[in-house]
Amino acid sequence: METNPIRMCELLVGLPDVNVLGVGDIPGGPLRVHVELRASTVGCPECGVVAHVKDRYQVELIDLPAFGRWTRLVWHKRRWRCPDPGCPMGSWSEQDSRIAASRQALSDRAGRWATRQVGESASSVNKIADELGCDWHTVNDAVIAYGTALVDDDPARYGLVRALGLDETLFVREGEYHRQRFSTSIVDVERGQLLDVVPGRSGAEPTTWLNAQGPAFLAHVAYATLDLSGPYRAVFDATLPYATQVADPFHVVKVANQKLDECRRRVQVEVFGHRGHKSDPLYRARRLLTMADERLVDKGRAKLLGLLAAGDPKSEVATAWHAKEVVRSIYGLDNEIVARSFVERLGHDLQDESSPPEVRSLGRTLLRWKDQIVAWHEAHFTNARSETMNNLIKRTKRAAFGFRSFTNYRVRALLYAGKPNWDLLATVTPR
Repeated sequence: METNPIRMCELLVGLPDVNVLGVGDIPGGPLRVHVELRASTVGCPECGVVAHVKDRYQVELIDLPAFGRWTRLVWHKRRWRCPDPGCPMGSWSEQDSRIAASRQALSDRAGRWATRQVGESASSVNKIADELGCDWHTVNDAVIAYGTALVDDDPARYGLVRALGLDETLFVREGEYHRQRFSTSIVDVERGQLLDVVPGRSGAEPTTWLNAQGPAFLAHVAYATLDLSGPYRAVFDATLPYATQVADPFHVVKVANQKLDECRRRVQVEVFGHRGHKSDPLYRARRLLTMADERLVDKGRAKLLGLLAAGDPKSEVATAWHAKEVVRSIYGLDNEIVARSFVERLGHDLQDESSPPEVRSLGRTLLRWKDQIVAWHEAHFTNARSETMNNLIKRTKRAAFGFRSFTNYRVRALLYAGKPNWDLLATVTPR
């Protein structure tokens, strides 16, 4: 057991090669621990001549709380000079990354601790700033510096990917008219890992990202999942021509439900001359129409048929409802060849002249995405994990009360959903 008071204080401070000069305790203020590096001979980095001390100055760093109190680490730094008048080096300040990284207002250990709290636990930067007794920018600068190094400098964070997914999510609403800006999540849908986030929801940024991964990465991708997005389809066509594209079943059925709802609203206006009122039969049927047929009990089915009889004189909505149920049945088939034949026949049948225009549009969509829809029966990969990553991103946004900087948004999202190796946090060099 250590009994030397100076050594006891040094152990509590927990920094190597540091002398504790004293502790300042001002009532109502933070503890201030004054330290200096142990004296050593320093050579000029330019010419190697033994340097002289030019002067000393103090740098105050935000440190981890001690015994429930805010703490400041006051580093008494030496400024060295080269005694050789012909040396171009002049003077320089001593540095020690174990105490603090260059240009950081937090001590090194406080910066790494804050990064883990914000990244792994999705804590808000403001909450961590309150715990440390500093402002938001001080903590955020450290989180971005350490976090960027953790997610971008680790080549093993993700390796080769077999199933890749793209999906968009809202980044920010900005300006007087709350213009929406989106981002694209790039996801390993097999392992459930967010690989990266790029700005926009066009094909340009995902294409650039994929091309930057190199031929070995691209050649290993066997399946590419997407919702029914034309730009993402073009990305996969250009960068992953040999990968099997898989249309997400949820979004296929969602399109069928959208066409059903469009048909219901059109018929509502044509029959009743106004948008749906709560007493109108088609408006009352709107939720029953989108329910899966097997979930309707006898009473619910009877109610639905009665409302359609009262508000759908040409049976157009009923036709769209049956079309939606037939689209759902695609995923009950267990054979890819049978599924392909079924989708082709269904796509042509739905375009019959007697069908409502919304149903004919649905038929054209099925034929346009036929290969991607049928591919699910081979791959059984969906975009569900891409949606999961978007939910994790939204949780990060809620904790942050939204983002304006895309850099902050990207790094925070990857720290929370990108599965960084937190064991490496102690070794990374902040950017």
